[in-house]
Amino acid sequence: MLNKTIFQGFLILAIFFGLWFGLSKVDFVGFFEIEKHTTSAENKIGDLIWDQIQITEDIITKDSLVKTLDSLILPICKANGIERDSLKIHLVKNEEVNAFALPNNHLVVYTGLLLDCKKQEAAQGVLGHEIAHIENNHVMKKLSKEVGLSVLISATTGGKGGEIVKQIFKTLSSTAYDRTLEKEADMESVKYLLKANINPEPMADFMYELAQKEEIPSGLSWISTHPESEERAKYILDYLKGKKFQKKQTLTEQNWKAFQEQVKKLD
Repeated sequence: MLNKTIFQGFLILAIFFGLWFGLSKVDFVGFFEIEKHTTSAENKIGDLIWDQIQITEDIITKDSLVKTLDSLILPICKANGIERDSLKIHLVKNEEVNAFALPNNHLVVYTGLLLDCKKQEAAQGVLGHEIAHIENNHVMKKLSKEVGLSVLISATTGGKGGEIVKQIFKTLSSTAYDRTLEKEADMESVKYLLKANINPEPMADFMYELAQKEEIPSGLSWISTHPESEERAKYILDYLKGKKFQKKQTLTEQNWKAFQEQVKKLD
């Protein structure tokens, strides 16, 4: 018995020193330097892409429109503990049905999306989806996989940075995340909406309606980059089966339609 106890004691000591020795060999400084460079690159890339968008796109700054868009996002943030000020929401006049997240918490919303959504809850579902990409760091996961971390960092150091930034912008605005990340963002958005007492069903209906078009026009970028949209609509509706939830509208129907009319009349 005594020998067994002594053996167990030596075994514990051996494990302890083995772990200590292994951890002592880990380059924590190097690891955290990589993390620091990655974060720095993310911030710079996001701002560089936004600078490029401001040059090439028509940015909407009309106070009434910006405030109404913000009012659609606020209940999602408030109900889910998301700091609204951490998100940089931009409204862009563009007929494409699109919204996309950029590094450094930029979220770009095209007017085409707002006009194509029959219901405000559908727009909120898409916005929640993009917020989920930001909150779960999907943006950098996608770019690291498709573009490469070294390329991302080099984009912030001059040289061919401008061309790389254009490539990154194209990647984020016109190609889908992988299926796992898309489903995660879908379901996060559904949960965001449920917590905010917003009906997620119109989000699924929006996906389904666009997916049913015989040919997806080039202007439907958000849906054309998500080819399995009918399947996604189905798993959202399946998740909601049997669930009791409130259906509280953020805007009145009249105010939602008035908002769409204002967007439509933009010069």
